[in-house]
Amino acid sequence: MNMNTEEILMVDDERAIRLAVRTALTREGMHVTEAADGSTALDLLKQKHFDLVILDVMMENVSGYQVLQTMRAWGDHTPVMMLSGKSDEMDQVLGLGFGADSYLTKPFHFEELEARIRSLTRRRFIQENVCLKCGHISFDTRTRKAHIDSEELSLTRKESALLEYFMLHQNRIISPEELIEHIWDGSVNSFSNSIRVHISSLRKKLRAALGNDPIQNKVGQGYILMEDLK
Repeated sequence: MNMNTEEILMVDDERAIRLAVRTALTREGMHVTEAADGSTALDLLKQKHFDLVILDVMMENVSGYQVLQTMRAWGDHTPVMMLSGKSDEMDQVLGLGFGADSYLTKPFHFEELEARIRSLTRRRFIQENVCLKCGHISFDTRTRKAHIDSEELSLTRKESALLEYFMLHQNRIISPEELIEHIWDGSVNSFSNSIRVHISSLRKKLRAALGNDPIQNKVGQGYILMEDLK
């Protein structure tokens, strides 16, 4: 599996919700497998690795809670996001107590769903891929150091965070809003010059070390790190 394509298992007994989520996430470059009930979800989890499971709480026969409990009993630590029409705090506490990583109440905004998915899958990729690679560039997620071949690349803290995020999402356009959400924690707005300044500085350093600029600006859309540039 390509590390840059998140494999998502979407489990919900409402077809309209499954379709809407699949459409939105596919547009974002993710691959979505659907399950209409808990039993089917458990069968799929035995057969295939997923980067994230989106799990509806209220389903007939096998509930989302039961699927989650079974997964954890198997020793399956795949990140799980619970979806529920209930906003009761105790339901959230129950889901998190069973081992859920996130809890989202219906109805929800797709922007929030996507941001949470990026956060959960990014966390997993960092845990599983200690050394990220993109062409001649490598980034060690433990030491926070970047190298061009064997030469260390001196980066500021923000530049390191940007490079790491770009390398986790190679060959995908990343909007300024997404960078704000994940790198700046929403503390600046999309019109801030801070983003452009830090990206410009990172690109300048990469260009000096590589002889080309692997980060391309897509006007009106965002930035993309291309792994196939020489």
